[in-house]
Formats: sequence, C-alpha cells, structure tokens
Amino acid sequence: MQANSLTLHVLMLASLATVSVAHAASAPQVTAGRTIFQNNCASCHTVDAKLSPLAGPGMFGVVGRKAAGVPGFGYSGALAKAGAAGLVWTREELDVFLLDPAKRVPGTTMPVGVPDQKMRAALIDYLASLQGPAAAGAAAPATPAAAARPADRAGSWDDTRPGKIFHIKPTDLARPFATDSAGNSPRVQARPNGALPTVMPGFEVSVFAQDADKPRTLLRAPNGDVFLAATGAGQVKVLRSKNGDKADTADVFATGLSRPYGMAFWPSGANPQYLYVAGVNSVVRIPYRNGDLKARAAAEVVIPSLSETSGGHTTRTLVFSKDDKTMLLSIGSATNVASDIGPQPPLPIAEWEKRHGFGAAWGVETDRATVMAFDPDGKNRRTYATGLRNCVGLLVYPATGDVMCNVNERDALGDDLPPDYLTRVKQGGFYGWPWYYIGDNEDPRLKGIRPDLKGKTITPDVLLQAHSAPLGMVVYHAPKGAKHAFPKEYEGEVFVALHGSWNRGVRTGYKVARVFMKDGVPTGQYQDFMSGMVISDREVWGRPAAVEVAADGALLVVDDAGGAVWRIVPTPVSTPMPKR
Repeated sequence: MQANSLTLHVLMLASLATVSVAHAASAPQVTAGRTIFQNNCASCHTVDAKLSPLAGPGMFGVVGRKAAGVPGFGYSGALAKAGAAGLVWTREELDVFLLDPAKRVPGTTMPVGVPDQKMRAALIDYLASLQGPAAAGAAAPATPAAAARPADRAGSWDDTRPGKIFHIKPTDLARPFATDSAGNSPRVQARPNGALPTVMPGFEVSVFAQDADKPRTLLRAPNGDVFLAATGAGQVKVLRSKNGDKADTADVFATGLSRPYGMAFWPSGANPQYLYVAGVNSVVRIPYRNGDLKARAAAEVVIPSLSETSGGHTTRTLVFSKDDKTMLLSIGSATNVASDIGPQPPLPIAEWEKRHGFGAAWGVETDRATVMAFDPDGKNRRTYATGLRNCVGLLVYPATGDVMCNVNERDALGDDLPPDYLTRVKQGGFYGWPWYYIGDNEDPRLKGIRPDLKGKTITPDVLLQAHSAPLGMVVYHAPKGAKHAFPKEYEGEVFVALHGSWNRGVRTGYKVARVFMKDGVPTGQYQDFMSGMVISDREVWGRPAAVEVAADGALLVVDDAGGAVWRIVPTPVSTPMPKR
C-alpha cells in the first residue's frame, strides 16, 4: 500500500506540482513522456482531473500552477513553504527540480530525480500537455466521511491501542471495490508540545536522537553505535551514546550516496569488514572497522544496476544469509499492478521464467517485485523469490535462517483490500503479484491473464490491516548483559514499523506492532505496541519507519516524519524502602 509505494515518499514526482506551457512539443515527444510517467510516476499521481490525488498531487493542469497548489493536499512542509514564498512550476523551474529535487526544495519528500536530460524534457512535455478547462475544477483530495459508521473505522487509528491483538485470516477478506479508493495523504504537523507516543503498559518511551534530515532506516553496529540512512540527504550517519539513554554524538559516516536505504554489515559477527548500502538502483560497500565514525575509504560499487527501471518503489533492503555467503536484496515493483505490461512476456513463458523466476512479470516490471540473490561481491545474480509487490524490512530469522520480509500490497481495490503482510520468503516461491493476492485471489483488473498460476501462489504468514504500509522490522534479541532487556516473552518476537496509510478513507497504521512467533514461525497474530502519533483523520505528527534493538536492550524506532529516534525500555521496578 505504501506508495514507499511509496514512502508516499517513494515514487517519482511525489512533490511535483507544475510547469509553463510556452513550448510546443512534438507528438512523439509527448508520447515518450507519457511512457516515462506511466513507468515511474503513475502509482502516486493521477492525470485525470476528475480523480482524487493519490500519494502525490494530481498532475492535470500542473502547468503554471503554484507549488503546493492543490487545495487540501497534504504537502511536505518544505514544498508548502516554497509555494508560500511564490514558487511557480514553470518549465525552467520544473527542469531544475526534476534534476535534483532535494537541492531545489530542501526537505522535499520527492524521492527520485530524473538525471537524464532527454527523459526530463519528454516528461515535462507530457506534463505540459495536461491542460484544459477541467484543470480549474480538478478534484481535491478525498476526505474521510465525518459521520462514518462504526464498522467503517475497524482497524483505523482510533481503533487501536497498545496491547490490542489482531488476527486477520485469508477467509476474512473484503470484496474487491467494496469501498471507493481514497486519496488521503497525511498532513504532517509538528509534534504537540510534550507529546509522546503511547506504548505498552510496563514500558516507557523517550527521545534518543533528533535529526532534521529525517532518516528512514537504522542499524546497530557490533560495538553499539547506531547507523542511520538519511535517504533524502544522501548520507549515512552514526550515533554514539555513552550510557544508552540518548545519542551524545552524531557524525556523518558517508555522503554523496544515491538515496541510501537498506544497510547491512558483512561479515556478520563482532568484526565486520564492510558496511553495505542499497540505493535506488545500485549497491555499494564501504570499508568499516568497529568504532569507525568516518568512512575509511570511498564507497565501492558492488552492483551497478539493479533493474532497467528505477521508478515506483525505491526502498531497497538487503541482508546476508546466515552463512554470509549470499546477499539478498529486495526490489519493489515499478507500478501498482503492472496493468500496462501486456498479456505475454517477450519470450515464451517457460523460457522467461527460467531466466527470471517462476511467476516473474515483464516489461517495466522485469526483475521488480522480487527478492534477488547475489554473492557478496555482487556477482552470480539470480532470482530468489517473485510476486512480492514491495518487500521491505528484509531479515534472516536467527534461530532458523528463514528469510522474512514485510510486503506493501497493491492499491485501489478498496479500503480493506488486500491486506499488507509479513511472511517467510521461500526460495523459488511466488507470492502472487500482480495477478493474484493472498493466495489464489485473482485481481479483477487482470482477470484471465495468468490462469496457469492459480493454485501455485504462497499464502503469506501474517496478514496486516490493508494499507498499513509496513517498513522496517527486527527480531527482538537482547544482547548479553543488556541492562534494559525486555521480558523473556518478547525474546524472538518480531517488531514491525507500520508507516501508515495514504490511500484509505480512514487512516490506519502509524504504529509499531509486535508479531507473535512460536518456534521461529509466525502465528498469524500481531499486537499493537506503540501508537498515538495520529491527531485526526487528516493530521499526524509521526510515522514509524524502522526499528532496531540497541546494545542495552532498548527498542529504537525511527520516525521519518518527525525526524526522531524513539527509545522504548521496560519501566524500572521501584524497590520498596525497608521498614524500620
């Protein structure tokens, strides 16, 4: 569901607003631009004035429009400020913005620029063609009904509290199109003075660190340092704490990276030699020794290209197998549901699947919606699993070696369909996307295209409320001697950051959940552990994006909306004074 999915924060043009029309483009140029838009931007942006915006503002009538100019849309603070200062998206301004969004509007949530000048020009020509009388009446974002029936709010932000347990079963699925799809991006507000997230009874929460660059993921080093991927800034940072309660220092470990997101140390254990970092379309590794606060050498490109397309989902996560011999990398889809790839691959299906994996899609989705496998040096590329629309939070479960990930499922089938999910990822497995979801449920928009796949899809382990947008996750394991270890019943459980919906009529997610495990296998149930970051159906002040276990046993939570790293520990038990 995430438009990370995305992060809403993950698809091209997430903050794009306008251009000027004083340019006559050729029909082939406009057609080329439309293809670029469809392949990279359409999951987050509509071009139909009659439709509500998706994760990003609508593009019809974008020419000459003031930045942040769609009424009621939840723009980033940076873009809203630029619009208030008088920024209008002329062709020239748009060209500069698309080349380097973060440079033109620092703090924008636009995830990926368009460095190729010819592609940029064609895209602008297409956007400039989206003009007409309907532009003045372009639809505002859909807003939740003020008097929604109680049943409509099941699973929503006000139907949640730490301790509440959910168990969604495949037999519980709603019908396709049971509700209209909604464009309901959150309007992020400053955290109210003194406000804290709500956590489970027996725990307390505090701010571990604050970072204006709003990092998206984090990773603990063997010596206890905490590494942050500041995706928008193109940096990896490192936090160091003297006693664990807060970060005392923050250093920039590496800079000049291309949208860094997933991170992993290699080899595993006490003395890694490299920090691997996954960007939108490449993987690099940086020499590392325990305690390094600055990169000791330049980043080395390990995988120069992940796929032929880089639009759509941009949150690449990576992990190494238990024996350190295989690097696994998740690559999310380019589009919502591959609606334009056609009914047949360019080769016979058997030959295509031999090369790209069973159930693999084609066209702009070639080698997308997958988990790929490589040797640690980036060579010996092969497909590990397919049909995973946007697998994020990739991890290896320590006790079993099982690969696990969260998946942001497809959009526009209704408020409650299909569920997002967490699952073990089996080598050679096919998980349904784009033709099927949650087992053998065929997507009605692609009906009859792949009947041969029916009965061959893997049903995921844990179904999460639709549109929750799960991102980072971690297995809870308290390091030896940890002074803030969680109670024993949490050992081996999985914590998941639910980033929150942008396309559900009533907001859901925006919390951290605990996934119950038994003998290393998910039970199908999950429990709210941290929430309280939603103000109303329209406004939020925080969005959990990643989780990690600190050296002292605390659970760290990255909030990429508020720029905070939260720290959760068990509430100290007071010792009664002895009687005299």
